[in-house]
Amino acid sequence: MYRSPERFLGLAVVMMLATGTPDPVGGTFPVEDIRQAVESIRLTVESLDATESETRDDRIVTVTLTSDVLFALDKSDITAKVRDRLAKVAEQISTDSAGDTVKIAGHTDDQGTDAYNLRLSQRRAEAVRGTLAGLVAGRSITFEAVGHGEAEPRVPNIVGNKPNAKNRALNRRVEIVYTAEQ
Repeated sequence: MYRSPERFLGLAVVMMLATGTPDPVGGTFPVEDIRQAVESIRLTVESLDATESETRDDRIVTVTLTSDVLFALDKSDITAKVRDRLAKVAEQISTDSAGDTVKIAGHTDDQGTDAYNLRLSQRRAEAVRGTLAGLVAGRSITFEAVGHGEAEPRVPNIVGNKPNAKNRALNRRVEIVYTAEQ
């Protein structure tokens, strides 16, 4: 921070005018204690390549995986590599979940028709739901899958009137949401 006598003098004058203290150097200034309860803290951890992230907002956990990591273009097939990644998420759900409902939401970018994107996002959410349900067998967890198509972008698909490939990639994703134990 740049500190100069002029800036200090300016600050002293502002404080003198604001508080009515005639001598800002030797005077005292009131300090107010501001106390307010923290209602929740939101923590997001994202991979360096932005292909996956985890957000914790109070007890709600959202694991986001970009569709480019999970699926081939216009596909909803679960590959062995994807199954390995989902196995880690399943283990996390098994150890961390309160055991009620896990919601899986599929999302697409804005390329293609609304109807096509809605069907594709639903198929992808269903594929992830089926895989996770098989991996978390034995727990009383209900898995729900829903496709949102392009209706809920994470970031704008178009920036400055131009399509943005990086943003579109971030919008092609599957979100896995569950409630963590306390």
